Amino acid sequence: MRCKLSYGRSVLEVELPTERVVKSLAYQPAAPLVEPRETLEQLLGSPLGTPPLAELARGKRNACILICDITRPVPNELILRPILRTLERAGVPREQILILIATGLHRPNLGDEVVELVGKEIAANYRIENHDGLDLGSHTYLGDSPRGVPIWIDSRYVQAELKITTGLIEPHLMAGYSGGRKVICPGVAALETVKVWHGPRFLEHPLADCGIIEGNPVHEENSWIASHAGCDFIVNVVMDAERRPLAFFAGDMHRAFLQGVEFVRGIVRDTVPEPVDIVVTSSAGYPLDTTFYQSVKGMTGALPIVKQGGTIVIAASLTEGIGSAPFQQLFQEHADLETFMQRILGRDYFVMDQWQLEELAKVRRKARVKMVSDGLSASMLDRLFVESAASVELAVAESLADYGSQATIAVIPKGPYVLAQVG
Repeated sequence: MRCKLSYGRSVLEVELPTERVVKSLAYQPAAPLVEPRETLEQLLGSPLGTPPLAELARGKRNACILICDITRPVPNELILRPILRTLERAGVPREQILILIATGLHRPNLGDEVVELVGKEIAANYRIENHDGLDLGSHTYLGDSPRGVPIWIDSRYVQAELKITTGLIEPHLMAGYSGGRKVICPGVAALETVKVWHGPRFLEHPLADCGIIEGNPVHEENSWIASHAGCDFIVNVVMDAERRPLAFFAGDMHRAFLQGVEFVRGIVRDTVPEPVDIVVTSSAGYPLDTTFYQSVKGMTGALPIVKQGGTIVIAASLTEGIGSAPFQQLFQEHADLETFMQRILGRDYFVMDQWQLEELAKVRRKARVKMVSDGLSASMLDRLFVESAASVELAVAESLADYGSQATIAVIPKGPYVLAQVG
């Protein structure tokens, strides 16, 4: 069986033993929007749960629009054009419109990346700035949440008279689904907020998982924080496997997001009848597979369908290496994942980005991980609590030898964008 795994800006073609493959999991069939621009224009005028955007913008002296950073494949230019046009027609001066890149704690997006994010025309004619989650002085303290999370939100967003958020709804390893409230928290939240909200008290909860929002404390908490910070209007998109818009959801932050979640659940979920010995997957290609940090999402996406003691074979380009300096520090400080978990479950240890290693620990408690990548050397990968592999085919062959002639394989070519489940 020949299949194509999303890898970097292209695909990685691999050959798997057909007789051992149970299923290749994929998006459910859905027709992309024929006229996405016209559809979005209509939604801005007839949103869910709010007045039309033009009405909200009337009389406002300034506006802040949040967009996702380069790690999310959002069609920002498509979304921003009608929003910007609506704001200016309603009387908001162009020079008083800020497009704020919701980087969370990721690196800033500069130069050509800004053009990639929003297109040449918008990049050249509008004020576009990056959030900096490490600069506490650029945030406003909004009190503590009922669960005790200190709320520090980018002051440029807090002070805006009109607050607009955009984003992509897709499965998310901690919050259930991305989109909606996530572009505010963690998108424009300070480290002081994220380190508590992304701490073990939230992430070790059994419902803090992919595809779950009911009872998920990660979702509930950042929904509360986002409401507290305020949001006047939201535009979220759902896309198909080819990254074409399937639907837009606009209006009230919570109602539009939940409507989008119901839609996306029917698109991204696919199942196998029972857990398999080996899952072959990806990190969904660019931009999600540029770092080892981001690639953990591909590993967690395979967890529901791999047997206890099974193997996840994952391909990721890792063109930008491991991740942030603090994330790299975690591998240098800990000889194994259990030592790491013991430290973070205490109260005297914290390193930024530790939450992603915590997610990797969840993966490794259940399965081995064999990683294929051109971006990092085998010796480097072997220091990241995974096993390097020269090719997907070799990793699968080694695993089949371990599990025997009746071993089963499932394939998830699009990685964490598919909600893989047993059912």
